[in-house]
Amino acid sequence: MQFIDQAEVEVEAGKGGDGIVAFRREKYVPAGGPAGGNGGQGGSVILMAVGHLQTLLDFKYAHRFKAPDGGRGGPKNKTGASGSDRLIEVPCGTVVYEAETEDCLGDLVTPGQTLCVAKGGKGGLGNKHFLSNRNRAPEHALPGLPGEARRIRLELKLLAEVGIIGLPNAGKSTLIAALSAARPKIADYPFTTLIPNLGVVRKPTGDGTVFADIPGLIEGAHQGLGLGHEFLRHIERTRLLLHLVEATAADPIANYHTIQQELSAYGRGLADRPQILAINKVDALSEETVAAIATDFQTLSGNPVFLISAVTRTGLDALLQEIWRTLEADAGDQTPLLESLESRL
Repeated sequence: MQFIDQAEVEVEAGKGGDGIVAFRREKYVPAGGPAGGNGGQGGSVILMAVGHLQTLLDFKYAHRFKAPDGGRGGPKNKTGASGSDRLIEVPCGTVVYEAETEDCLGDLVTPGQTLCVAKGGKGGLGNKHFLSNRNRAPEHALPGLPGEARRIRLELKLLAEVGIIGLPNAGKSTLIAALSAARPKIADYPFTTLIPNLGVVRKPTGDGTVFADIPGLIEGAHQGLGLGHEFLRHIERTRLLLHLVEATAADPIANYHTIQQELSAYGRGLADRPQILAINKVDALSEETVAAIATDFQTLSGNPVFLISAVTRTGLDALLQEIWRTLEADAGDQTPLLESLESRL
């Protein structure tokens, strides 16, 4: 399945039905008067967030959505049928923008949440509405109004509480595979991961937390280099960042600074997001080298540094305990996302 996280589509609501000119013609009803019915309301185009989708792939093949028109009014004051609404399913986490102005129209986060992006036209009035003392037999009615039409841009931002960040080959995919049931593609070359991977990690209490492996962050990612510009947006919704640094890299300190600079350059408060620092692949180095790296990072960040190996699962329990503690401390801002996400994983 392809992962598509941006799409542009055209939406058009239905036109309101026309009102009609009609008069009562019943037997034994002299001078029956006007009886033209109103037109029906045009159908609206409505987006609805659902839990079983995790990509905007459907919109790669369908670019235009139109709701049905309202029905024409009928005689005997009968109102025309309203056009049915066009319901379009989108993944949870979809942000909707006006394509021309870039105004944000809405943010669909929870399953069942809806957003009307094009309102149906109002039905026209029948001639019964124009009856007056001066005009006892009105001969005109109003046409229905056109429905709204616009071009909208859909942008998917994954819903996860913990975002795993780091340079390519830091071991992000291996870590999420070790912690959850997710099975991302893993190899020993850069950019193995071309799409974000989601995994649910269980707490000791039985509750789960959604982790996201964010791929493609390199120097210059905020300017569109590599894959980072495409996926930095997915970090925006996370409550906690797990920064993974490769212990066996030529310069782990420089790698750490590269990611921090990219978060700052991208903005949107990512640099201020709570972070936990983990040094991965410590099983490949001597104890003396690992201790020296830990001391350097401890001095640099001023926060606890976790030494782990995703392959051998060394240090993962202590890391998870710190993640749970940090999330609980920030529980006041927690968004109930897990139910919708688990159905998508």
